Amino acid sequence: MADRLPGLTSAPSLPDLPLSTLTSALTSLFLPHPPAADLGSAPALPRHRRRARAVGPLAQAPRWERARGTGSANFQRCVCAFLLSGSEAAGRASGVGIRDLLRFLRARDFDLDLAWRLLKNYFKWRAECPEISADLHPRSILGLLKSGYVGVLRARDPTGSKVLIYRIAHWDPKVFTAYDAFRVSLITSELIVQEVETQRNGIKAVFDLEGWQFAHAFQITPSVAKKIAAVLTDSFPLKVRGIHLINEPIIFHAVFSMIKPFLTEKIKERIHMHGDNYKQSLLQYFPDILPLEYGGEEYSIEDICQEWTNFIMKSENYLSSISQTVKGEEVT
Repeated sequence: MADRLPGLTSAPSLPDLPLSTLTSALTSLFLPHPPAADLGSAPALPRHRRRARAVGPLAQAPRWERARGTGSANFQRCVCAFLLSGSEAAGRASGVGIRDLLRFLRARDFDLDLAWRLLKNYFKWRAECPEISADLHPRSILGLLKSGYVGVLRARDPTGSKVLIYRIAHWDPKVFTAYDAFRVSLITSELIVQEVETQRNGIKAVFDLEGWQFAHAFQITPSVAKKIAAVLTDSFPLKVRGIHLINEPIIFHAVFSMIKPFLTEKIKERIHMHGDNYKQSLLQYFPDILPLEYGGEEYSIEDICQEWTNFIMKSENYLSSISQTVKGEEVT
């Protein structure tokens, strides 16, 4: 039966494919280690939610690595079913390959139902937000990048999360729209999600709201707020482990109140407001990795922003290749 992306409602089922095809798919996913289990003896994909389960030494390994174990053949078969019944169609529509789709599995800890829903939501969001996602070429927001709006810290935090810093004072709302600022975030997310460690441990973002003006607030309409919330919750394959707001002015709270209803309870619990006396509390979350301006000791935020801008510009060919909108064409 044909399905449509985006908006596909049915869960993936095990395709009628030979064992060699299934084995080949898993081998490509988990190189350089081929699957050890006999997939031919595994039961068909169950209807209920499946997770990887392992015992002994495999229980200490990351979930995606456990799928190599001889005791998890059914989970391997579930992964194959997910990929082979959905990813090839999605890949034709969006340019996302099988290795890229592993991001969706890691983002939901290999919960097949949740990963499949995230995949559909990702395509749906991109199709519904062409003003943000249709042009990810960095030259479209070069001025915003060069202003030092965003930086990615050199080191991860103690939990392994990648840490991003956004500086609102460097976003001129007279020159760049909220969609432009959002596009910077999407570009950054599309690049850092390529890292396996980031797929596993997620990100934390620090928003320095010094310089927030009414001109910024007027651009955050309910429609924009909903799109921001969608990415934070269930439309992008990144685990958002924390959002830290510093230097937040009183007028920002009205905007936050507009975004908050669209957020899940889990995301709400991960939002921390530090105020303008933030250095001590921020250091508790990010010891030894912050720039000088935020309580660190080694490098400046300007260096970090310049490094990230340079990296984005070096990645412009890749970003151009994924700058396309999913049309929702019929796939089989």
